[in-house]
Amino acid sequence: MQGDAIRAGTRSANGRGRSPGRALYTPEERQRRDATRWTLVQGLLAPFQFVVFLTSLALVLHSLLTHTGTMAADLSVVAKTLTLYAIMVTGSIWEKVVFGRWLFAPSFFWEDVFSMLVLALHTAYLAMLFCEIGSFEQRMLVALAGYAAYLINAGQFLLKLRTARLEGAGGHGAMAVAS
Repeated sequence: MQGDAIRAGTRSANGRGRSPGRALYTPEERQRRDATRWTLVQGLLAPFQFVVFLTSLALVLHSLLTHTGTMAADLSVVAKTLTLYAIMVTGSIWEKVVFGRWLFAPSFFWEDVFSMLVLALHTAYLAMLFCEIGSFEQRMLVALAGYAAYLINAGQFLLKLRTARLEGAGGHGAMAVAS
C-alpha cells in the first residue's frame, strides 16, 4: 500500500523516491557520507542539541511552575533555537554533499518535512519574544510545542540511524546522521 510506503519513508511527496526495499544509501551516497566532515559535525551537534534541550526544558518547566527564572528560561529557549538553526544549516549541507540536494532527499523526506514544523515553532517563539507578542506563559507554551515536535523529529532520525546500522550489519552501510 502506498500509505505504508510513505510512512516507511520510501516515497517522496510526488510518489518518486526510494523504492521499497532500497537501502537508505546507495554505495556512492554511503561513500560520500563517510568521506564528508559534515557527518562528524552532525554527530557532534545532535547530542549537544539534546543536552541544550534537556537543560532548557528543565528551566522552562521550573519557570512555569514557580513563576521565577523567566529570563533564564527565555535565554535557554533562545540557545536551543540557535542550536537548532546550526544543526539544520549543517544538516542541509550534509544532505547536499551526500544526496545532491539541500533538503527533502527521498531517504530523509519525512524527517525534513517534520523538521520544518520544528523550525516554524522555534521561530514563532523567537518572534513572540523579540516582538513582545503574548505573555511569558504563551511563549513558553509555543516553546514546549516546539520541544514536543523536536522530540518526535529526533525519534525519526534515531529510527533512520537504526536502519542505517542494520543495513551496515548486513553489508549495506554504516552510520547515518542528519539534520
